[in-house]
Amino acid sequence: MSLVERHLDRALDNPPLVVVLDGWVDAGLGATGAMAHLLGSGSTELLASFDTEQLVDYRSRRPVAKIVDGVTEQLGWPEIEMRLGRDMQGAEVCYLVGAEPDLRWRGFVNAVVGTAVDIGVRMAVGLGAFPAAAPHTRPVRLAATVPEGSVDLGRGVGIIQGTIEVPSGIWGVLEQTFGDAGVPAVGLWARVPHYVSTMPFPPASAALIDGLAAVTGLTFDSGPLHAAADATLSQVDELIARSTDHQEMVRQLESSIDAVEGNPLDIGQVPTGDELAAELERYLREHGSGPPGSD
Repeated sequence: MSLVERHLDRALDNPPLVVVLDGWVDAGLGATGAMAHLLGSGSTELLASFDTEQLVDYRSRRPVAKIVDGVTEQLGWPEIEMRLGRDMQGAEVCYLVGAEPDLRWRGFVNAVVGTAVDIGVRMAVGLGAFPAAAPHTRPVRLAATVPEGSVDLGRGVGIIQGTIEVPSGIWGVLEQTFGDAGVPAVGLWARVPHYVSTMPFPPASAALIDGLAAVTGLTFDSGPLHAAADATLSQVDELIARSTDHQEMVRQLESSIDAVEGNPLDIGQVPTGDELAAELERYLREHGSGPPGSD
């Protein structure tokens, strides 16, 4: 049984493919927020869908029931879709969105890459965000991961230096498989202050959109995300100003990140942000449902 069903069968104009699949590392909902902004910026067409009956474990990723006055009116099942949209200038762009598969990763990746090659995708870009020992008072930096044949794509963003071994999400497998198929690929990772990583952080989403525009040559309006980012940073500033301990922690983070700016993943030289994160979450609960842009 095929894992993919094509819904749009016409020639495309060499679009890039942007990938955000739920279930992997996404600090501050940076990638999720970026994709929601992209999909909400214009209409999209369903290009292909993937068979979640073969890919998703419903015990770990259960359907969502909508219950009104005791009546179950609707069940929302996990979906994985490839959709076709356009940037602000009308250029085509494809999006792979939905749940990260629980099962059959190799089959899924082969189906995605095969479909992408068939429709003439010119490059693939994965979006993600990781918690880092970085202060909110510094711009959100991006780090890039690439397969061997796409190093030039990553140089303009900032290649992660050194050697690390970490568990991989599905993007890591897609990245390598796209590279093996001769399709340029790059993962863009936003660095999110670890003390705000459990709540929406629009600065990360804005940075990812701007990075996506830079590597693809497309035009996206990140203005609303930057406005939400400014409001969020003001809220965090207000909280930090209430505690000399927190002010000192931010100063230490600033000193540490300035000293190791060449390595975006160096997080071993700074204090934990657990206490700050807990107080920030309490503050935001008391002053509303969350930072601007979290609706």
